Amino acid sequence: MAHTTDDTLTVLVYSDDRNTREQVTLALGKRPAADLPEVRHLECATVPAVLRALEKGGVDLCVLDGEAVPAGGLGVARQIKDEIYGCPPVLVLIGRPQDSWLAAWSRADAAIAQPVDPVALAEAAATLLRARLTGRAPAHH
Repeated sequence: MAHTTDDTLTVLVYSDDRNTREQVTLALGKRPAADLPEVRHLECATVPAVLRALEKGGVDLCVLDGEAVPAGGLGVARQIKDEIYGCPPVLVLIGRPQDSWLAAWSRADAAIAQPVDPVALAEAAATLLRARLTGRAPAHH
């Protein structure tokens, strides 16, 4: 049976690079997994835009570009984990698999190496969104 609630999940996508934001939104699509509600993408090109969006609330997942300039997503991840109460899960895009230690330093909940593998990104995002949903409300079965 189809998901009948009108709930949508909001995924914030941060990168100064429009192509990276587009890769992420295309990889996630309208619904990263069949058991999840539809997602709405909130694209941010600057850190102030990310902070404004998080302070406003309603963000269910942050996807941050670790290679963004001038402020990389790893530093942004660490900052929002420190500063935002109830910070949503954070998925960082890292330049190389060897950079996974940086993702741990940033307190990100998950990391995907670039170039973005759409399947891996969707799976990681779906896992974090499911955890966010089950932490926020009882499962609808």
